[in-house]
Amino acid sequence: DIVSLGLPVGVQVLAGANQAALSVATVSGAQFVRAEGFAFAHVADEGWMDGDAGELLRYRRQIKSDVSVYCDVQKKHSAHSVTADLGLMDWIEGALFCGADGVVVTGKSTGYAPDHKALGDLPEVKCPVLIGSGITPQNVSTYASYANGLIVGSYLKVDGHWQNEVCSKRAAAMRQAIDG
Repeated sequence: DIVSLGLPVGVQVLAGANQAALSVATVSGAQFVRAEGFAFAHVADEGWMDGDAGELLRYRRQIKSDVSVYCDVQKKHSAHSVTADLGLMDWIEGALFCGADGVVVTGKSTGYAPDHKALGDLPEVKCPVLIGSGITPQNVSTYASYANGLIVGSYLKVDGHWQNEVCSKRAAAMRQAIDG
């Protein structure tokens, strides 16, 4: 299993069920949760999502968990009109101010990579940064240079669609691209 390999494991429970994710991660031995709606409110495809940083961090202290909280910034599948005056670095600074241990940067929706031109300042960020969507064998080296880790999901599925089964040929292609 992946935990015995020493690889970091995270938990996310949709949609914005961050306390549930923290509970699962704590009892399962995972190292981090991916929290939606941690800092800054936004309109997601599930509806309005309030920021829950204070509530989540108080809950983490209450259950005596040492699981890290990585939060999405400019979350995919969301409209950010309320925070349209904020750039990516403003979101990251806000997340860190609210107590995030790391951040996840995504594209506009599942399978879409973030605009790499907007990522130029990421190497200066003083926390772990994950790229959370749109990673392919063709762009893995580009995005790896901006981040501490990559979340790869839909590319690995048959036809690149998140609902399909894992495709062994796509997984092998990704492994080969990562290994260089």
